[in-house]
Amino acid sequence: MTLLLATALLGLSAAEAPPPAAPHDRQAPGDFHEQEAQTIVITAPLRTELGSALAGTTVLSGTDLARELRPTIGDTLARQPGVSSTSFGPNASRPVLRGFQGDRIRILTDGIGSFDASTASVDHAVAINPLTAERVEVLRGPTALLFGSSAIGGVVNVIDSRIPRRLPDEAIHVDALGTLASAADERSIGAAADAPLGGGLVLHVDGSYLKTDDLDTGGYILSRPLRAQAAASAEPEIAELADLKGKLPNSAARTWDVAGALAYVAPGVNIGASVTRYDSLYGVPVRYSLDPAIEAEAPRIDLRQTRYDLRAEVDTGGDILQAVRFRAGHADYRHDELEETGEIGTSFFSEGSEGRLELVQAKRGGWSGAVGAQALRRKFRVRGEEKFVPDNLTEQYGLFTLQQIEAGAWRAEAGARYEHTLTKADADEQIGNPDLRRRFDTFSGSLGASYAVVPGWRIGLNATHSERAPSTEELYANGPHAGTQAFEVGDPTLRKERSNGLEATLRGRGQGYTFDVSAYWTRFKNYIYEAQTGEIEDDLPVFQQRQGRARYLGFEVEGSLDLAKVGDWTFVADGLADYVKARIRSVGPAPRIPPLRLLGGLEAQSDALVGRIEAEWSDRQDRVSAFETETPSFTLVNASVAWHPLPGNRATTLTLSANNLFDVVARRHASFLKDYAPLAGRDFRLSARFSL
Repeated sequence: MTLLLATALLGLSAAEAPPPAAPHDRQAPGDFHEQEAQTIVITAPLRTELGSALAGTTVLSGTDLARELRPTIGDTLARQPGVSSTSFGPNASRPVLRGFQGDRIRILTDGIGSFDASTASVDHAVAINPLTAERVEVLRGPTALLFGSSAIGGVVNVIDSRIPRRLPDEAIHVDALGTLASAADERSIGAAADAPLGGGLVLHVDGSYLKTDDLDTGGYILSRPLRAQAAASAEPEIAELADLKGKLPNSAARTWDVAGALAYVAPGVNIGASVTRYDSLYGVPVRYSLDPAIEAEAPRIDLRQTRYDLRAEVDTGGDILQAVRFRAGHADYRHDELEETGEIGTSFFSEGSEGRLELVQAKRGGWSGAVGAQALRRKFRVRGEEKFVPDNLTEQYGLFTLQQIEAGAWRAEAGARYEHTLTKADADEQIGNPDLRRRFDTFSGSLGASYAVVPGWRIGLNATHSERAPSTEELYANGPHAGTQAFEVGDPTLRKERSNGLEATLRGRGQGYTFDVSAYWTRFKNYIYEAQTGEIEDDLPVFQQRQGRARYLGFEVEGSLDLAKVGDWTFVADGLADYVKARIRSVGPAPRIPPLRLLGGLEAQSDALVGRIEAEWSDRQDRVSAFETETPSFTLVNASVAWHPLPGNRATTLTLSANNLFDVVARRHASFLKDYAPLAGRDFRLSARFSL
């Protein structure tokens, strides 16, 4: 406990620094597949080659990241294996990993949480700007549990260069990114500069600005069943909704951020701190009411966050201890939900701190490992008419370790995490809540091994046990929430959630090809889920937190193959498939589970140009929970061309892409708003990325 308290006070560390020269992304021109094995996963305590990871892992950087970049982290990652998106309009989209969302996913920036209110509700945006990302890593499976019991679905780590890790070779190093896009008349620009001050000091400044109008969907706004219901209404105003097409009302946004940092860089030492201001004003798409007695709302959210970050890494070079890393963050967050008149209806306040310490052991023979401690504290308050949770406090203290052994063709890995969680809710007459306090002790562990059957091919098996403490929203909610159009009711008697799972992997790497497949099965006890009761309170459907037994199973397949080489050009085919099936015992299918998806692409690659065309097919989802609607299948066709105009400078790229070429109306099943807010229609995007 002494170590845990020390961690809370010092606020210690997170993710390992990237290697001095970041590896090129998988499909960067001229790299091709022989260099893919050099891609390193840096989020976990121990660096791992992507092809050797024991669980599903994705790294998005370079040309791939520039092509996929969107205003939200959820939409940026939506085409990666095992990843979908909450798609709560174009401005508040969180990743969905293996069917899990909300408090079962940890979204990090450089290894530390985002300190926002995005886990409290799907209409709350993540306070992380993808424009500042150098790379994004997605961990699914056992390794993710090292970052907290709420990471059972996985971890998304957005890694930026905000705290410098290296001394620039130039008097000043500048990176810049600008984007124009047609579907929402999107305009964005971001720039960062690093300047050496002498004596190992590096000054960093960066800023970005994004503005969008209402999103053009290319088709009907309401889903087919809702259009039929609206057309049958005797009220003219409701009947007109059946013909609503094109622009998605109340979906415009304006976001900016600015940051400054100072770091000391010397051989074996990197210490730095940064301050960031993030500001966003965005609309929440209208959930139209087809009942003339209930007025639809069109709220906007005015979000502000000031964040402070600290990172220190020391390479000790010792025989027992190789490195010490610590990372700390603190943020003050507020967002106001604005009425159509501009008045503040409800305000959300979050003050959070998190620290993480990692001690990396020196490698001895084939044995390597790391141990660490983590502490988190969050105060959360809501003020206004639609207060649905009382003032509450969450404190978490954790200890973890990851150990690896390599012996010939065998590689084994074991991880464990103990976590103590305290949640406290103050008495609140507004929502009828007494003073409540709960404590939870949770343990998560994993054990896995892989075997190189032949050079370049490795099979693996992981077993995991995880426990998760319920969140404060799951425990204490009791009130209306306009953003999700729900009257949310928690259960202060919830027990900790437990699960056991298995994951099998097969990975292959060779000259001109890659192949990865993961199949997983997880069984839950005391699974926490939100059930619509059929009751109505304050003109809103009531959603009650409940517990039961549940089962998740699914798979992810990803591969690429060099088809031919003609002169300076290499022609490549790649594809992925993912599927998840989730069921709650005695209840039925779990809600908002993404259906089967297939994505295939063809690329032509040279040193200067990369051309790509791809098609994404999403199956119909008819395995739905009570009160949930089915989602039809859709196919999206995208094309892009990336040009590297400066020989030897791969970080300078011009990218032209055309997404949803055939203007298809598409809806993601994981979205609460899928029947009211389809995805973007045809979208032409021009992006320019410079590094000088």
